[in-house]
Amino acid sequence: FVFLPLQRPVPPTWARINPRGGPYAMAQRKDPSSVANVDVYVPKHFHVDIEIDFETKSVRGTEKLIVKKNAKQEASEVILDCHAVDVKQITSDGVPLEFHVRSFTEYGSALHVRLSDSLRGREEITLEIAFTAGSGHAFDWLKKEQTAGKKLPYLYTQGQSVLNRSFFPCFDSPAVKCTWSAAVKIASEFNVVMSASDWTPPVKLSDGRLQYGFDMKIPVPVYLVALAAGDIASARIGPRSHVWTEPCLLEKARSEFDGVTEEYIKTGERLFGPYVWRRYDLLVMPPSFPYGGMENPCLTFVTPTLLVGDRSLTDVVMHEISHSWFGNLVTNASWSEFYLNEGFTMYAQRRICTELLGKAYTCLEAATGRALLNQDLGHLDPNLTRLRVILTPDVDPDDTYCETPYEKGFCFVSYLRSLVSSDEEFDAFLAAYVEKFQYRSVLSEDLFGFFFERFPHLKGVESKEGFEFDRWLNVPGSPPYYPDLSAGESLTKPAEALAAYWLGRIPEAEKPDVGALEKWPTYQKLHFLDQLLNEESVPVSILAKLAATYPSVSGTHNAEIRLRWSQITIKGNYMEDFSNVKAFLLSQGKQKYTLPIYRAMVNRSPEANQLALEVYEATKSLIHAQVRERVEKILGEMKK
Repeated sequence: FVFLPLQRPVPPTWARINPRGGPYAMAQRKDPSSVANVDVYVPKHFHVDIEIDFETKSVRGTEKLIVKKNAKQEASEVILDCHAVDVKQITSDGVPLEFHVRSFTEYGSALHVRLSDSLRGREEITLEIAFTAGSGHAFDWLKKEQTAGKKLPYLYTQGQSVLNRSFFPCFDSPAVKCTWSAAVKIASEFNVVMSASDWTPPVKLSDGRLQYGFDMKIPVPVYLVALAAGDIASARIGPRSHVWTEPCLLEKARSEFDGVTEEYIKTGERLFGPYVWRRYDLLVMPPSFPYGGMENPCLTFVTPTLLVGDRSLTDVVMHEISHSWFGNLVTNASWSEFYLNEGFTMYAQRRICTELLGKAYTCLEAATGRALLNQDLGHLDPNLTRLRVILTPDVDPDDTYCETPYEKGFCFVSYLRSLVSSDEEFDAFLAAYVEKFQYRSVLSEDLFGFFFERFPHLKGVESKEGFEFDRWLNVPGSPPYYPDLSAGESLTKPAEALAAYWLGRIPEAEKPDVGALEKWPTYQKLHFLDQLLNEESVPVSILAKLAATYPSVSGTHNAEIRLRWSQITIKGNYMEDFSNVKAFLLSQGKQKYTLPIYRAMVNRSPEANQLALEVYEATKSLIHAQVRERVEKILGEMKK
């Protein structure tokens, strides 16, 4: 990570809290990470007509962008976000327009399109942009050797947070939404999928290539546009769901997710309102995919590390489905308030989990999330522990990624729940919140205004000492409130007792059932490991006994267990396990797993430092560019 400055400048006017809510002008929603002039023009629809060339690793084509006026005054130009895109020509009504590119930040530039006199008074303008792209961070080009089947090369795009400006020129801000469509030409041996509600079967062209068609009829922010192309096949897993992946993984993926998605969607609909996206498909990604899941609407991208054979990690799918209401339908207007996406999604995920698996299991899972937050709070820059992160144009929103918006955000939403009488009353509030703000982007002020509109008798709680909304948003550090997880004690207490025994804190006469762990569910094992991870280190002699006693920990393929076991063995300098650490990092590139392990290796023993360097050399060409940059920054902290 690149951490932000330690000082706390006064937030700009648009970022200050106003618990009374009310309407807010677009200028107050200006996104510091975007240069697009959304105060004057906003997108209505765009269509990209592109061809994918794996030999040159390029995407070439045209974009037809329809913009509409957002202000009464005339404007002389449209300004778009753009980065690492070669713009060839821009026309409107067939007439060439002048354009130039100006530097904005390291992660973006400003594409200024000068409007002719005849265009300036129009309510709508259509721009046709010819461009070539492919070298920017939105693209991950994989050699066939980097795929599971090793048959064909593979391409996928990642838009969040501000990467799609390197795919095509756009209004790259979560503050604005529009519909979109695409035509994609590619060699006939490839299959193409996109995050759209409607797909047209491929048509064979005269040159032998295939053309795929996609149409997203629901307005979305541009970061939710995603594409993948490769050796991809599908299997049905529900009445409105397919799973897509490489053929060699298809049966494994079908078995892992069959029936799961529909159960989660129906529960979400019962709690939060209709699922409006028509389809819900999963794309199981190649190992280098840097996230557990990416909530691209209609086509969630998920890591292959979920394919453990026992459905124990399908809560990731539960989380991504929850984004169908929180994040995709109602979206944070600025990346500085990412908790409006992720905190609400964590709460929704755990409500669905409670309905399907019970309160005890949900509290157990939430306890692992709390442990992750506490680990982050121990090393993050204070600014990143705020719910309203201070963003300036020189700060890449992707560099603020951490557990804060997820788990501290969950704590804040849980605090709002604690103010009302029941889960059911708060569910009704969330459903009404979605209905009111669907297809729109919001700030905290919109949330607070609607909360007090629904619960006028609660006005004043925003100023309650110790729990002020301003404190929640703007003060770094731990949450002022943690939800009660005691309902999970039937699962957490045995894990804590077993960890205490292994750490020598329980006498032999009170010895718990040591062998019980092998039969525990995944999250109970994770809670046990989290107790060990809280220690400065566990002695090598104890680690050796743990490895021998618990093959479901030391020899597992479950990535969540492997993450924690790797961190524990590195901290204890248990070199017998270092080969497993290396194998784990070689097998996947998810940043949630990769970055904490590198942090554990840096500035530990000389052997751990050497392991970090060896693994980086072996994996640097395999992991996503953004993850590679963050690993390099971590390695830069290593003592010389």
